[in-house]
Parts: sequence; C-alpha cells; structure tokens
Amino acid sequence: MGRDGRGVRAVSDSSIEITFMYRGVRCRERFPLKPSATNLRRAERYKHAIEHDIATGVFDYSATFPNSPRAAKFTPESSQETLAGFLTKWLSSKKQHVSSSTFEGYRKIVELRIVPALGPTLLVDLKRKAVRDWLNTLEVSNKTLSNIQSCLRSALNDAVDDDELIDTNPLAGWTFSRKDQVKEDDVDPFSPEEQRAILAALDGQAKNLVQFAFWTGMRTSEMVGLNWEDIDWVRGEAYVTRAMTQAAKGKAEVTKSRSGKRPIKLLAPAMEALVAQKAYTFLADNEVFQNPRTQERWKGDQPIRKTMWAHAVKNAGVRYRRPYQTRHTYASMMLSAGEHPMWVAQQMGHSDWTMIARVYGRWMPVEDNSAGNKALAFWTGDTANAYPRAAG
Repeated sequence: MGRDGRGVRAVSDSSIEITFMYRGVRCRERFPLKPSATNLRRAERYKHAIEHDIATGVFDYSATFPNSPRAAKFTPESSQETLAGFLTKWLSSKKQHVSSSTFEGYRKIVELRIVPALGPTLLVDLKRKAVRDWLNTLEVSNKTLSNIQSCLRSALNDAVDDDELIDTNPLAGWTFSRKDQVKEDDVDPFSPEEQRAILAALDGQAKNLVQFAFWTGMRTSEMVGLNWEDIDWVRGEAYVTRAMTQAAKGKAEVTKSRSGKRPIKLLAPAMEALVAQKAYTFLADNEVFQNPRTQERWKGDQPIRKTMWAHAVKNAGVRYRRPYQTRHTYASMMLSAGEHPMWVAQQMGHSDWTMIARVYGRWMPVEDNSAGNKALAFWTGDTANAYPRAAG
C-alpha cells in the first residue's frame, strides 16, 4: 500500500501519495513531490501529523487539502449528518416506492429500534462494531435481527449509491445472528379438535372467514382483499391478485410477487364457507368477507384479531395463537396427508418448495414402503411388483 506498509508510496516520478482513514473512509491524497527518500520521509511525517489531528478532533479536511475533490464530502453539511437525520429523509423517499406494509415495517424498525439506539451517531462514523454491539443487546429472535439489518443495510446502500454521503456500507457482506440461540419456532398449527372448537364458537360471516382460512392457507391480508369476481365457480378456484394490510388504510394493493398472484384450489370445506357467505355479501358483488359489526370490508388483520379472533379462541377454550396460524394449519394438514410439497407451495404463494420443506418438514411423511413402485410400474410395466403385497 505504501512505503513499507506505512501508507506512503510513490505513484509517479513527480508525486507521492499518502493513505489515511477519516470518518470510516479510506482517503488518498497526492503531493507534487519527487519521491526521493527524503521526500518520502517528509510525507510520512505529514501523514502522522494528519492522523494526530484526526485523533484529537481538530482535523479540517478542506483546510488541509483545499483542492481535493474529496474535501466536499467532509464539509460540515455532509459530515455532520446523523443517522437519525438521514434515516428520516430516507423513509420519506421510500414512501412512494414501496407498498404500505413494507413502508410501515421500515418505519417501525427505524423509529422504534434504530433511531433510539444509534440515532445520534454521525452517518460517516457508523461502524459495524457499533451495530453488532447494539444488536447483541436485543432480546429478539434471529428473524427480527435479520429484519432490522435488512432495513438498515438498504438505507446505507442508498447513502452510498444515491446520496454519496459515505464511500462504503459498513453492513455490506455481513450479517449478525446468534448461533447459540434456540430458533424461534412460530409454526404452531391447530389440531382438528381445536379447529372444530373454534368454528363452534363462531357463526355467520366470522365462521365463514375462519373456515375459509383453515382450508385455503391464504394470508389474512389476501382474504380481506378477496372479491367475488375472484371466484371461479366452474373451476372451483379463488384467484389471489391483491392484498389489504392494516398499513394500506383501506386501499387494496397488488401482491408483491408473481408467485403471490395465484389460483387456489377450493377444497370442499372452503367451498362450503363461500356458499354460506353468499347470503351476506354476494349481491353487492364486491368484497367476499365483511366485518359483521360494520358491514364493510375488513380494514386489515388487526381488527380481525381484536374484535373476532381473540374472543373466539378464548370462548373455544383453545390455547391462543395468532390468526396467521390458520395458514400454518393448512400447510401442515396438506403435507401430513401426503400432498405434494410443490403443490402446497403453489397454493400458498411460494415460488419454490424449499421454504415449505424447511419450515414444515416435520409434517412431510418420510416413511413409505411403496416408495418407488409407481415409477417401476410406469416405466417397466411391472404392475405385479408395483405395490407391496399384504402379509399372508
């Protein structure tokens, strides 16, 4: 890098370059000096003086290198930008470019997590160690840690690429997690007995909604956004094209990915719930499910949880789990019955079945004495040995 690794080197017959760190940025500046041994030693002493000024807080980049194009990066306006100030502006810029639910997730992480802990830190002074030390104090799951880092990493990428406030993202290529942490298992499906008890505690539109949830695996936001025009009675399918979250404030949003826009096969209990729901909302030809209290489309998952779900679970005498567990229940039921994981993945809106295998693997049958026999019969015509014979 320089003279004997000291950050000083000859770059031409008439110039010397010194390298030093300032506010987390590796800086290189040149002097129009012939790189003689004497001048290299002078440059090295000058570099040490700069590093001393940096350490004592008196270094002025513009005064020291007035003609440097890098000096503008360290003017008071840019170098004094705090993380809190930058993130506030970053949030504002993101609002028009991401979905309401994504923005709300960013907002909560920024305002409730990052700013209270790291807000006063100058953006140019933010170090990976400071982020790591803070994350290590949080009593949250690795998933939450990942969400926090994803948000901050995205913001810092914009600070590098769009705003040019910093040269490098301190979180680039790095992720913090606790290897010794017991993985939070959020998959806690309802048993058939619990399902029956919950449905028995409900009636009308509420019962139809919950029964439909148990037998389609749809997200709450997707069911809230479902319209009657999305139901294909001939094919027996429901088409998911939009979602409505609490953050959307009554506005339906298109699903985030191609896999999210999908047809869902309506199994008999789901179709039964839809037929029963016709009596309440079909003639209006708009939303399928309504809040029985307001006779209007549900505004998101929070009203469902607070005004209907919590009371039903309590009255049923069932251990409380959040409504999203109806989705996990559907997946576990389908897989334990032997349905193909790829079909289950498509039903639930996943682009592939790797997540299905990872999250729901325990419900996938692993022992099958007839495994391979179907292929044998198909490719060889050996139907006599295609299926195991009963013990005689």
